[in-house]
Amino acid sequence: MADNRALISNPADLKPSTAWNETVWAYTSEEELVDHTTKARLCVATLLPFKDKKPDWDGFTKSVRWMQQCAAYYGVEMVFVLNADTGYIFDLSNDLYAEVLKRFRAEFPEQKFITGITARGAENDTAFKAERYWPLLDIAQEHDNCEMMIMTSKLLNTLENEPRRDAYFQIAEHLIRPGIAHALEPSFVSWATPFDPWLFHEIALHPAYVGGKVSTLDEPHFHYWAAMCKGLNLPFSPHSGDDYGIATAIKLGLPLLIGAGVSACPLICAARDMWLLDSVADKKFKTGTGRFDTRVYKLFEAFQSFEDLVFRLDDRMSASPYKHSTAHVLHQLGLIASPEAHPDCKDLRGADEAQRMAEAMRRPKRLAEKLGVPYFGA
Repeated sequence: MADNRALISNPADLKPSTAWNETVWAYTSEEELVDHTTKARLCVATLLPFKDKKPDWDGFTKSVRWMQQCAAYYGVEMVFVLNADTGYIFDLSNDLYAEVLKRFRAEFPEQKFITGITARGAENDTAFKAERYWPLLDIAQEHDNCEMMIMTSKLLNTLENEPRRDAYFQIAEHLIRPGIAHALEPSFVSWATPFDPWLFHEIALHPAYVGGKVSTLDEPHFHYWAAMCKGLNLPFSPHSGDDYGIATAIKLGLPLLIGAGVSACPLICAARDMWLLDSVADKKFKTGTGRFDTRVYKLFEAFQSFEDLVFRLDDRMSASPYKHSTAHVLHQLGLIASPEAHPDCKDLRGADEAQRMAEAMRRPKRLAEKLGVPYFGA
């Protein structure tokens, strides 16, 4: 390991080949980043439920209203993520993708959303083509009060860092809404790789990208992102994903962009509020001591143990079936009519998933009752 004198702290010293372990940001402690005063937004990867092989639009609307209710109770800013992994982005036709956005905007005209954008029609390509992102961008950018989550694609991901940077910049030229750069997780697509520090810094400085999302990697890259952004005061907001960082993002006062926000919404909203000091105006439920509510540590444990089962790896070492698990949770909470998945989705759980999710919910339900957290079942 390099000694402290050798670690890079000046972005001018970053090279495309620089690894995170060559920088100070890889060794920043969580304690240096803790923030008890910021209640950052919660971005929930909203499930599109299905019944009899057709979208359950009533269940979709009901689950959104449930999450809005949780957010309002705890004073949390909520943004809905449409057509991300939880919404079967890789299974949706362009027409159904467009219908989800139109129905959401018609039902919730003032609600901000984020929508996942990926390449279309690149199956036979041998080189990256930015225009493969245009079809979904054109559909999504018809709407306002929204952000575009640029998800990596296989040919984009295989580029070396400099051409990869140029590709993200080329996509940015087509953006008329704020962009979020999404480092896809290798537990969902095996070929995915994280952003190295030089690439991350380049994207973070681009005015079209207001934030990024990272999760489920071999190292705590969200922590590295947070350390670099804070250390350099970058105009970029790291969003944590599910595996590493739900509790960490809350502790650091940073946003969450998670499927877990769908199945554990009231628990995560409660934790957002409990972590704040009493002096914070946005804190809804004060302790009366001036301090934060230390019972939040038990809440962290409860929803992480819950989500560890929702996002458990299957025999292929993939967590992709989590959307099927999420459907079972919402069904058991009485929010959707069926735990059925998209008819073309191949990432499915087994016949015992209802029982497994009932078991997974026992501990968080018990703690929700002890802490007075509403909306998480009887």
